[in-house]
Amino acid sequence: MRKSLLVLGLLLAVSACKVNPFTGQKTLNFYPNSQIFPTAFAQYDQFLGENKVITGTSEAHMITRVGQRISAAAERWLSANGYPGYLNDYKWEYNLVEDETVNAWCMPGGKIVFYTGILPITQTETGVAVVMGHEVAHALADHGAQRMSAGTLQQIGAVAGNVAIKDDKALNLFNQAYGVGSQYLGMLPFNRSQETEADRIGLQIMAIAGYDPYEAAELWKRMKANSGGEAPPEFMSTHPSNDTRINNLTVWAPEAAAEAAKFGVTSFK
Repeated sequence: MRKSLLVLGLLLAVSACKVNPFTGQKTLNFYPNSQIFPTAFAQYDQFLGENKVITGTSEAHMITRVGQRISAAAERWLSANGYPGYLNDYKWEYNLVEDETVNAWCMPGGKIVFYTGILPITQTETGVAVVMGHEVAHALADHGAQRMSAGTLQQIGAVAGNVAIKDDKALNLFNQAYGVGSQYLGMLPFNRSQETEADRIGLQIMAIAGYDPYEAAELWKRMKANSGGEAPPEFMSTHPSNDTRINNLTVWAPEAAAEAAKFGVTSFK
């Protein structure tokens, strides 16, 4: 049983690699779009049905406008770099939901929600574009499917240990160590790397869409001020620290501007 689980895990890890077009790197992903997208779309519709969606306002129109511009920029980049049709299964949707939470999120396949609580921090259309670029990037890079794949392997490892270890005391120690170790040394760093990747990809596509990439660091300075310094240590978080993001985005902004120039975009909103 233990060997079977280990073999299954290895087969999944080896056979389920998909290339991220923006980085050229292979990623762990054994959930095809045809399997994950319909579920994500249904969950998104359910969420909208249970929450107050803002429509017809200037802010709601802005969310849609920015989302359309950035997803179109992503399609331009993908087509120009040898990935035509990459987005054929995506069903982009951008909704503003009344909620004081400072957040926005994206489900697999391009289903995006902005909460009204984040708008005082984004402040401008360019600020919205920073957040939108990041969320669109999560969808483009299949981060949701990757997290599910990593979670499956984590579960296989736990089951294998429980099958193999017969001594109750040793099993208890294993479960404690495995739970903490796989979380802090595996899942959390994995999630932070996805957030960092989404920041970098998002910066490029917002610039191609005509939004100033140099404003991204300014947005995160406002995020930091809004948090009041209350955040867990980075190693305990699913996200990079505000300071890490500010530093990264400052360094990457010239690269994003140079990428936008390849598409004839040399001035920004």
